[in-house]
Amino acid sequence: MKTNNKIYLDYAATTPVDSKVAKAMEPYLTEKFGNTASLHSFGIEAKEVLEKSRKIISDTIKAKASEIIFTSSATESNNLALKGLAMAYPNKKHIIVSSVEHDCVLTSASWLESQGYKLTLLKVDEYGMVKPKDVENAITKDTLLVSVMHANNEVGTIQPITEIGKICKKHDVLFHTDAAQSFGKLAIDVNRMNIDLLTASSHKMYGPKGVAILYIRTGVKIKPILHGGGHENVLRSSTVNVPAIVGFAKAVEICNKEAKYENERLIKLRDKLIKDVLKKIPDVKLNGHPKLRLPNNINFRFKHIEGEAIIMLLDSMGIAASTGSACSSPKLQVSHVLLSCGIPAEEAHGSLRISLGRWTTDDDIKILLDKLPKVVSKLRELSPFK
Repeated sequence: MKTNNKIYLDYAATTPVDSKVAKAMEPYLTEKFGNTASLHSFGIEAKEVLEKSRKIISDTIKAKASEIIFTSSATESNNLALKGLAMAYPNKKHIIVSSVEHDCVLTSASWLESQGYKLTLLKVDEYGMVKPKDVENAITKDTLLVSVMHANNEVGTIQPITEIGKICKKHDVLFHTDAAQSFGKLAIDVNRMNIDLLTASSHKMYGPKGVAILYIRTGVKIKPILHGGGHENVLRSSTVNVPAIVGFAKAVEICNKEAKYENERLIKLRDKLIKDVLKKIPDVKLNGHPKLRLPNNINFRFKHIEGEAIIMLLDSMGIAASTGSACSSPKLQVSHVLLSCGIPAEEAHGSLRISLGRWTTDDDIKILLDKLPKVVSKLRELSPFK
């Protein structure tokens, strides 16, 4: 995507709102502005579109509409999943999460640990993948929950969640997956995959910021972490953000229609970029799984230079990319995901995440392939690490 002649290659951080999404939202910002809790016609109209949107999203993951709770963000959904379950099942004090989860899962799990819960962090292999056998070996009679993300936000590795779901069901353990990066890209069937709770976010798939979902399987108990007027089946009090939810549902409809073609297109661009970078630039390695990765994710590490320097120089040339998770990049810390993959800290510091999207073109990739080798060469000339 070009904005003021700049190339945007950070779709994993956030996506632009599709113009069709913005158009669908507009009436609910200005004309159809009712509160879903109101009994008059404005409120009834808002309630109707809320439930229509809920069904569009639930159908996408083969869930019931009543199993979808709208929240403000994937961070809130993940907090509600872990903390809400812990409060609902106080007699089970063990939770299992992978070491490569998003910070909001890891910090929620760490907070529970501070409250007396036993926390097991699952190790991953060199590609950032959890081994299902390790999940099974970690489960005890006291285990309440396993939380493993569907696909990693930094290195793009797709986890074997179907196998993990089977293991959890076999041992009567609840299974949560953070699908913020995969929803809209990969097919999800919560029943076939034995998923009990699932998080997804609008702004990762061309919808607006400020809205997400938590799928909660019927029969799973959960306590709210927000208390108030009892919205969203008493699980998430707050006036419902109808315009954003309408936009989210429209974004889901568009992704459902275009996913097959779009994935094929992005995979071609992704694989060309990987092949050419590895060929043109010395001392560079691909992070994440070479095949089992998101269609739009590329993550490299370059020896002898720092990822932040690459980002800054690319940005000065009109190309926006990232070093990893958008939530963590300002901290300038070594990626916990790359460290968990066994990558030395000095190499992990040289990481570059490129994430493609709906408006990424062949020309964008050509320009990046022209600029990136020059950026790396220039920084290596100046580097004190070589």
